[in-house]
Amino acid sequence: MTLKFFVHYGLHFIFPLFITLFFFKSNWKKVYLIFIATMLVDLDHLIAIPIFDPNRCSINFHPLHSYIAIGFYFVGTFFKPTRVIAIGLLLHILADFVDCWI
Repeated sequence: MTLKFFVHYGLHFIFPLFITLFFFKSNWKKVYLIFIATMLVDLDHLIAIPIFDPNRCSINFHPLHSYIAIGFYFVGTFFKPTRVIAIGLLLHILADFVDCWI
């Protein structure tokens, strides 16, 4: 297992847990489950060939990881009904962005 693996999956699972415990104390379990559910954004990997490439930067390669999609996720943070989902999607994008550097 590499440093890239631990950083990537730590940002997918551990970092959102800290965010929920710090900012959403009263209903952290629900928010954490929503954050984990936002990983469904990775379904767009299924249309790529190959589906998984450990050396590929997902940002702006997959449709739901595009700059336009990221813009929509950012805008979603300004509206209460979509805020938690949008934050989860942005945390997911942050985790995937690390793959572009490490």
